Amino acid sequence: MIKKDDKLKEACGVFGIFHPHGGDVASTIYYGLCALQHRGQESCGIAVSDTSGPKGNMELHKGMGLVSDVFKENILAGMKGNLGVGHVRYSTTGETTLNNAQPLVLNYIKGTLALAHNGNLVNTEKLREELAYSGAIFQTTTDSETIAYYIARERVGSASVEEAIMKTARRLKGAYALVIASPRKLIGVRDPLGLKPLCIGQLQDSYILASESCALSAVGAKFIRDVMPGEIVSITREGLSSNTELCQEKQAHCIFEYIYLARLDSKLDGISVYEARLKGGAALAKAYPVQADLVAGVPDSGVAAAQGYAKESGIAFGQVFYKNSYVGRTFIKPTQKERENGVRIKLSVLESAVKGKDIVLVDDSIVRGTTIANLIRLLKQAGVGKVHVRICSPPFLYPCYFGTDVPSNRQLIASSHSTEEIRKLIGADSLGYMRIEDLSSMTEGLKLCKACFDSQYPMQIEER
Repeated sequence: MIKKDDKLKEACGVFGIFHPHGGDVASTIYYGLCALQHRGQESCGIAVSDTSGPKGNMELHKGMGLVSDVFKENILAGMKGNLGVGHVRYSTTGETTLNNAQPLVLNYIKGTLALAHNGNLVNTEKLREELAYSGAIFQTTTDSETIAYYIARERVGSASVEEAIMKTARRLKGAYALVIASPRKLIGVRDPLGLKPLCIGQLQDSYILASESCALSAVGAKFIRDVMPGEIVSITREGLSSNTELCQEKQAHCIFEYIYLARLDSKLDGISVYEARLKGGAALAKAYPVQADLVAGVPDSGVAAAQGYAKESGIAFGQVFYKNSYVGRTFIKPTQKERENGVRIKLSVLESAVKGKDIVLVDDSIVRGTTIANLIRLLKQAGVGKVHVRICSPPFLYPCYFGTDVPSNRQLIASSHSTEEIRKLIGADSLGYMRIEDLSSMTEGLKLCKACFDSQYPMQIEER
């Protein structure tokens, strides 16, 4: 499956809530997932249970498409329970089918387990083989099912579900933020490197776990803190408890959360996404100054960086594109003309704002180069003089194995072309990428994973 554009996509968004006094939580999960919709638009799901009822009373509804399409009022009204988890998915492993939609719900000897996962493991094949030899029959092609099966298997010989999760987490290699509902508990788990985000919020007496703080704001919850890398948090009627046995000094937070993936109004590990992008744009202006009349960003993720570039450079910031917010998700057509038409439907140029002007055009990344080339073509057709492209990330040279769909090297334009060759291919008058050494300025020294730029993966990759 080839996407219509060459923008990156995130793997998933997760959301969980426990209401200790029995209030129904399905509608809260719905609004939380709507706020996380940018992290995945292929499928979504909600699982809820009543912790005062019999074990195994989990209700699950999931479907293909957007949250607002899958969950209608009558469906939410029928989902009764004070404990629940939700998920939005964009597939980076596993096929795009309803079977692979999450949450995954397992019924086993100790009750019911519902699991929502954001991230990607690098030792999935080894784990799946071990499970298969012990009799496991897989219903999906996702690594999330492997995690759920391991927890269920370990739970049989463990004193608690937390112990089973700890045993499982010691076997996992890769990126994961997990939200898990057992019959009487809500549990959150974050990989020891902190590759994927997860935070804790509170809404009156309820505790919430979510991929981003914007989901907490959407439901009126108060942000408490981020789940620490390697931490396992357990939420019950008695409150919140924490296990930090897997926490470690080495961390590697995904830089692309701050460049593109996270929503602008979120804070991740204490860093404002908006402020990070402003700083990224300012770093670009210092590294690649140019004479121009206007600075503009490619909607939506390039806009804040463009504002940072404009402020640092002293060049006026302006809007040069109108974005059609009502375009549905479509997939690429085989002809170049149809690709160009797809861009025109999504973005149109404000000709009166750009005609006769030289422009600095800021975007978050270049993957294959098709989108930015089409935008430059549209700008020049509208009468723009020069288009100076500034990219708020270094060139993509290596694939991501942790849940962001940076494709294989042969699909990365920078892996086979120099910056000057890319400039010519996309039709820009100049091209400047973020310098790797400037990335840390965006995140105040936070320890980062930048492997898609420098191949310094934070762990050994077993599956290539």
